Amino acid sequence: MTALVCVTGRFQPVHRQHLDLFEIALRDADHLVVAVTNPDPGARHEEVTSQHRHRASANPFTYFERAWLLAVALAERDLTGRSTVVPFDLTRPQHWHEYVPQAARQVVRAYSDWERHKARLLADGGYEVQLLDGDPVGHVSASEIRRRFAAGEAWEELVATASVPLLRELLSEHGARGEQ
Repeated sequence: MTALVCVTGRFQPVHRQHLDLFEIALRDADHLVVAVTNPDPGARHEEVTSQHRHRASANPFTYFERAWLLAVALAERDLTGRSTVVPFDLTRPQHWHEYVPQAARQVVRAYSDWERHKARLLADGGYEVQLLDGDPVGHVSASEIRRRFAAGEAWEELVATASVPLLRELLSEHGARGEQ
């Protein structure tokens, strides 16, 4: 049987530490499921452990755009053949096993109460959970990347090199639509 592992996240946008976590998760697994949370606006809800997760400003990219960015980033790390990207609505635990098989071990790196809460949710949903302590020194957050987008500051070194052109294109399109 194929050993499955899963990493869940919003990936708004995917960054280098996400990719590092994917590689860590795959060290003792055959296949990675990348489960994209908040796949659509209806899946967003306030969460006491993370005050921004539900806000439009924290979710600038659609599920399609994030799946595309993930595909480019996974290809850069030569992980395309060992990974599958799926939507994963945290508000609908009764449907989780339709997207991520029960046999998949969930790998969660915790930097805050939100990630520890997410690990408990996944465990309550019947998944085996591997909780990794995140080192706050050098922590890269998508919130910081989005802040840099808005401020016109350099962000490119925080994301996969291959995703930079696509991110620039998406940011340009979002700007033309009045988003961001």
